Amino acid sequence: MIPITQLFNIKYPIVQGGMIWCSGWELASAVSNAGGLGLIGSGSMYPNILREQIQKCKQATNKPFGVNVPLLYPNIEEHIQIIIEEGVKIVFTSAGNPKTWTKHLKDKGITVVHVVSNVKFAIKCQEAGVDAIVAEGFEAGGHNGREETTTLVLIPQVRQAIQLPLIAAGGIGSGKAMAAAFALGANGVQIGSRFVATHESSAHLNFKNAIIQAKEGDTQLTLKQLTPVRLIKNEFFLKIDALEKQGANLEELKEALGRGRAKKGMFEGDLVEGELEIGQVSGSINSIQSVAEVINEIVAEYNHTINNLQAML
Repeated sequence: MIPITQLFNIKYPIVQGGMIWCSGWELASAVSNAGGLGLIGSGSMYPNILREQIQKCKQATNKPFGVNVPLLYPNIEEHIQIIIEEGVKIVFTSAGNPKTWTKHLKDKGITVVHVVSNVKFAIKCQEAGVDAIVAEGFEAGGHNGREETTTLVLIPQVRQAIQLPLIAAGGIGSGKAMAAAFALGANGVQIGSRFVATHESSAHLNFKNAIIQAKEGDTQLTLKQLTPVRLIKNEFFLKIDALEKQGANLEELKEALGRGRAKKGMFEGDLVEGELEIGQVSGSINSIQSVAEVINEIVAEYNHTINNLQAML
C-alpha cells in the first residue's frame, strides 16, 4: 500500500480539511508549505472564484495542493472543468456518489480521494477506483454521517473492509490524536477544526474567537432530517433544535434554515444568527496560531507520544 506521503508527495501525512468559507488559497498554500496537504474548499465558491483561488494558490506554493469538491454542488461540471484546466493534481470529493466523477478525473491524471462516514460507502469508493479514502467520525464539524459512528469505532472497521490508503478524520487536532488514528489503522489524518482557528484561515475573526472559547459540549449534531451538521450552540442552533423537538417537518426546517446561514456565521462573523460549523475538538483549541505553528506542534507531540508508548512497552 502506497504511503500517504508518497501518494500526495508531501512531508507529513497531514491533510487539511476543505471546509466551506474557511479554506481559501491562503490556508491551503500555508498547509502545503508547512509539509502537509492543503485543500481549497470549493463548496462555497462560484466557478470564477474557484479559478481565482487555484491560481493564487499556485502562486503562493510550489508544493502539492488539492481541491475539495462536494458532489452535490450545483455548478459541479464547471468546477470539475476548471480543476482540470488549471492543472490541479489532487481532488477530494464528498457528499455524493464517487462513481460519478472518479474515472473522469483519474483519466485526466488526477489523484482522487473520497470522504465517507461508514463502511458501506468506503467499499463503494474502493469499487469506484478512488486512490484513497477519508473516513470521518461523528466528532467532526460541519456535515456529518447519520450513523453517528465515532472515529474510534469507524477507522478500524473501515480498515478491515478496504485495502486502500485510509485517512482518519473527526476529532483529530493533536499529535496524540494522530498517533491514536495510526494505531487504529489509518495511514494519515485529515484535520479541519484546528486549521479554522489559524491566522491563514478565511474564517471571520469572530468565528475563530468563538472556537477558542468553546468548551466540551458546546457543539451538537442537528438538522438530522435534512443533512446532519455539527454546530456551535448559538441562538440559531437553539431555534432549529426547538423546531426539531416540536416535530417540525422538512419544509418548516428548510424555511427556518433559509439561505446563506453558513456564510453569515463563518465568513461574516454573525455569532447569533449564523451557522457555526465546527467539531467537538474545538473544546481543546485554546489559541489562534499560524499554520506552521499548528503543524510543528502536532508533529512534535506525535513523536513524543510514540516515544512514550514505546517506553511503556
